[in-house]
Amino acid sequence: MGLSPASACDTPCPARQQTIALVDDDRNILTTLSISLHAEGFATRVYADGETALKALQENPPDLAIFDVKMPRMDGLELLKALRAQSRLPVIFLTSKDEEPDEALGLAMGADDYITKPFSLRLLVARIRAILRRSELAKAPPEEVPGAELPEPVVRGRLSLDPARHQVTWDGKPVSLTVTEFLILEAMALRPGVVKSRNQLMDAAYSDDVYVDDRTIDSHIKRLRRKFRAVDPEFGAIDTLYGAGYSFADG
Repeated sequence: MGLSPASACDTPCPARQQTIALVDDDRNILTTLSISLHAEGFATRVYADGETALKALQENPPDLAIFDVKMPRMDGLELLKALRAQSRLPVIFLTSKDEEPDEALGLAMGADDYITKPFSLRLLVARIRAILRRSELAKAPPEEVPGAELPEPVVRGRLSLDPARHQVTWDGKPVSLTVTEFLILEAMALRPGVVKSRNQLMDAAYSDDVYVDDRTIDSHIKRLRRKFRAVDPEFGAIDTLYGAGYSFADG
């Protein structure tokens, strides 16, 4: 059934309000984040434990979710693992300074980023917007992006990247990457053999107003290697030049 004249937008339709799911057993954090995100124009849903959140996230996915790591009934890592079995929902972890192993594990399991408590709300909002922007671009069919010029696929030896469709293959086998992982790999593959510093990779994968430290880039590189080695145990195309950065070996 078509839209009636009254329901169609004669002028540009207002942007859809994006929804953030907040999962944390600390109700003070849930309240503070919910109020702050509402002020930034987001809708929020809040859950006090992972078990309750999982069912809701599966039945009615938001645009992005923020998980605390330590929670009763089902912690953030268990929640992410269960979610990743069927969803690529963008996820940011909230961690404490003494939870570095959990940060690394969360990134390895497919979290898009992490923020350490106590955190800046301005920084969190900037990261949310950056991840949502990349996620929307990755999901949207290129022909639906007004005035878009479709980027050409990048082929480097056995690697093929299609930025327009956010698809990656190695030897013809698909490799599933997050938006951040894709942008880091693309930055290296566009100039094979050229060492990219961590700062350059940060610039490629994060917006200008988002600060990330070296551990985040290193964690993303480890995840990239792990994912490619899952389809090719001999994969070694990402080189490390200690003290300088990383490069992609063409061939």
